[in-house]
Amino acid sequence: MKCRYRLPESMKASMTIFYARGDESTSLTTEDLRDALSQTFAAIGKRDKVLLLPPDATRLFSRAGEITVLSNEMLGDAVTDIMPALGTHSPMKPDQLDHMFPGIPHDLFRAHNWRDDVVTLGEVSAEFVSEVTGGVYTSPWKAQVNQMLRDGGHDLIFSIGQVVPHEVIGMANYNKNVFVGTGGVEGINESHYLSAIYGIEQTLGQADTPLRKILNHAQDQFCQSMPLLYALTVVQQMPDGALHTRGLYIGDDHDTFFQAAELARKVNITHLDHAPKHVVAYLDPSEFKSTWLGNKSIYRTRLAIQTGGRLTVLAPAVEEFGEDKEIDRLIRKYGYRTKEEVVKLVAENEDLAANPSAAAHLVHGSPENRFDVIYAAGKLSAQEIESVGYQYGDINLLMQQYDITKLDDGFHTDIDGSEFYFIRNPALGLWEAPLG
Repeated sequence: MKCRYRLPESMKASMTIFYARGDESTSLTTEDLRDALSQTFAAIGKRDKVLLLPPDATRLFSRAGEITVLSNEMLGDAVTDIMPALGTHSPMKPDQLDHMFPGIPHDLFRAHNWRDDVVTLGEVSAEFVSEVTGGVYTSPWKAQVNQMLRDGGHDLIFSIGQVVPHEVIGMANYNKNVFVGTGGVEGINESHYLSAIYGIEQTLGQADTPLRKILNHAQDQFCQSMPLLYALTVVQQMPDGALHTRGLYIGDDHDTFFQAAELARKVNITHLDHAPKHVVAYLDPSEFKSTWLGNKSIYRTRLAIQTGGRLTVLAPAVEEFGEDKEIDRLIRKYGYRTKEEVVKLVAENEDLAANPSAAAHLVHGSPENRFDVIYAAGKLSAQEIESVGYQYGDINLLMQQYDITKLDDGFHTDIDGSEFYFIRNPALGLWEAPLG
């Protein structure tokens, strides 16, 4: 099934990159972003009905909120809808909207419901999926999106986001924002599970992963008539916590993504000369309220932590496991297990088999018995934390021991004289070390 609306002639003539600027020393300002958008909107011509597709508050530091605000100002009444790409996340609250998208009226925002609001554009064949996964996964994959993308009558769908290392797809964003961010139960579930089965270690920080090949194929096959345009930022966090926007790429073809991903590999992957035995990761309360999101602290550090070491997660606002009620129930029921154990549980339990994205999350959140995880969740009890397979940490004591106001990213000496490595925001990068 093809997408319903024709691509405007100015975008159909040649798939192209409208703006590309970035390197390891660039630091883009608001005026740079405005200039990039001005050039792009002039190149594609006037639009009458625009859907903006930014990420939600889990990408607060992406500059996507600012780009959304600027786009809304510059396009004016042509912007009829703004849909944060929630995926399985909870809808954004009014204060979150005001914080991330200041000044934009709330009546422009549409909440995506991944269980009910979707249509299937087509199906990527089992043969293609099997080929790109090396035979590890052999089921077809459904390309699903929010029905507004297909049926909304927009002449521009502007997807805005950040390219950064990611556990499910290797490098986040681009058409993941469409097929997962506005995707449905089947598409999201299968995408996460096939990637987990393929292997998180082989996926993290890679641009051309099996799942990326599948999404690119789906876009090529099913969305040639959909007026998609992408804006992709690359943001680097410095050791002192300062953020620099190192790149911005705006275009409608795959190379837009691959250029951004190449820069992200340079500025978002930290290569350590030795594997720390102890890593301390902080989860900002404005961004992380669940282990579903907060386990980026595990995903992004697992390639660096020494075997037999430990990860301490400082999570003052974490209050739940899954943001979706059913997924929360499944995490509490089964806990974070090794991949081998989860695959067996999926085969033996209908409720977990019906929620492959939850199963994938259990795999990704497991240290695979290689290191310990001490989870200091400010709003979960010791019993709750230990019931899912982690060790409990007292948030008050640990926040005193590791004073984040005095720590830069990097190696430090602990109170007992041992070494630890501090990470202020694990969502903004990937850490690797020779594990031996």
